[in-house]
Amino acid sequence: MLQPDLAHLARDLTRIHDAVITGASPPVQPRALVKRSWDRMLRLGLDPAGANRRVVDDEAEVESRRQRSRLRLVVEEMRSVLLRAPDAAPFILVVTDVDGVILWRDGAASARHQADSLGFVEGAHWSESVVGTNAIGTALAEETDVQLFSAEHFESTQHPWYCSAVPVHDPHTGALLGIVDISGPAMTLHPAVQSLVTTAVRLAEARLMIAQQEQLNSLRDRMSAMLAGSPGPALVVDDEGWVAYQQGVRSRDRIEAPVADRSILIPGAGLCLPERITGGWLLRPTGDRRASVILRTAADPPVLDIDSGANPFVVPLTPRRAQILAAVTSAGAAGISAAELSRHLYGDCDHVVTVRAEVSRLRRSIGALLATRPYRWADGVSARVE
Repeated sequence: MLQPDLAHLARDLTRIHDAVITGASPPVQPRALVKRSWDRMLRLGLDPAGANRRVVDDEAEVESRRQRSRLRLVVEEMRSVLLRAPDAAPFILVVTDVDGVILWRDGAASARHQADSLGFVEGAHWSESVVGTNAIGTALAEETDVQLFSAEHFESTQHPWYCSAVPVHDPHTGALLGIVDISGPAMTLHPAVQSLVTTAVRLAEARLMIAQQEQLNSLRDRMSAMLAGSPGPALVVDDEGWVAYQQGVRSRDRIEAPVADRSILIPGAGLCLPERITGGWLLRPTGDRRASVILRTAADPPVLDIDSGANPFVVPLTPRRAQILAAVTSAGAAGISAAELSRHLYGDCDHVVTVRAEVSRLRRSIGALLATRPYRWADGVSARVE
């Protein structure tokens, strides 16, 4: 039986939606989050009638995305939490990657059948730019929990639905991993749905933390026994650069993610060449403790030439990152603070947070070559600008 309050709300939202879409004055303004999203959709020129082209990856690409997603480690547990009730409401559970591509979908057969007609299927791209305002895409765009009801969706074909989406983050780095969403017929929305999804996501994040620690412990136990009789410094890390074991060297908890045949500068050990092992990487010094870098600002795009001896390589740069490295190089051994770098780039000290975020992203590309507090080239690195 329809809930009168939901039916009344759906009618009100439809009037608001139709007025905004046609350029008329709505009886009441939509929620701020919804208005921001609708404004983005109107600027993109999406069709509110739902005739926007769907993008669906093939099975091979979906499986490849699943294998790359850390959410594969917890999707079964989320299914258990959200779909375990035998008399569960007619909703579906959807898990996407960071691009908004649906990797897993499960739930009530009736809801899945209705979702098929919307293209709400595994492999579908459900970002705002493809299908308009929806909880998954808007949660990605706004980086927050989102619940949308009926005509708060941009496409009218989605108005018969509610959607409750919560972003999932890496518990160690804070990086966005994807979205968990529950969707169902609008008139079946229960007040507890959003808190249910939030609880499932928090449990998933906790499980991811435990899983990573278990993997690091396993890697440490295995490699410490193997390296016990081996002289010289060594570092063992997982695929993302988290340190599982160190011998004869003191490293921070995480280094840049290793890449085959590309040496990494490890403070105290010098240049190390990654060696692939099961579950991660083994890094040992190459014997060369120096590296030279050349910042080529005249290139299009700018690049950083890195010569670490045996295997030189080139890192493409954005103009902003080239500016940062030019400022760091000019500062010399004394380095440059985040506040000074903000003044250099923006003319004031009001962009310190932006500067730190940009440098953090830059260090993912060049790793420990760039030291922090203050920002400077690491010991053993000679740098020049051309």
